[in-house]
Amino acid sequence: MMQLVKALRQVQPSRLYSLAAAVPTTTTTSPTVAAPAEPDQLYSKLEIELRGVDPAVLKSYTWFATTAAEHLNIELGKCWSPRKAHHERMTLLKSVHIYKKHRVQYEIRTHFRYMNFHKLTGSTLDTFLEYIERNLPEGVALQATKTELQQIPEHLRQPPEQV
Repeated sequence: MMQLVKALRQVQPSRLYSLAAAVPTTTTTSPTVAAPAEPDQLYSKLEIELRGVDPAVLKSYTWFATTAAEHLNIELGKCWSPRKAHHERMTLLKSVHIYKKHRVQYEIRTHFRYMNFHKLTGSTLDTFLEYIERNLPEGVALQATKTELQQIPEHLRQPPEQV
């Protein structure tokens, strides 16, 4: 190893990669024990809420997410949006101290879009969510809610004893 360090100091940077590849390395590996494979988690529903200021961007992104779901063979549920946007209004005085009748009003409209996807496995869900989150457009917020399926606990499977 010391010889490699000395050789790297003397060599030009362009030849650095060829020398590093030519030096043999020895590693000792311990035998690995194969862990039992855990079953993949199952999800009955994935609910996605999108928020943004431009309804055209939300509609376009909904089309993108549903197309991605079709390619991953995810069952598409209901996709919908409320008719009206959420309005938030703020009224401010133009003047600092007086002239109460001179006001200006600002408004922020937030549009919503909801999508439901059904019958997902954990690996498919993770892949799908990562893909659509990476391609999220500017000015759009995403909130995802997962509903996981679980087995009934053993103490609830047994029928109740006769009283």
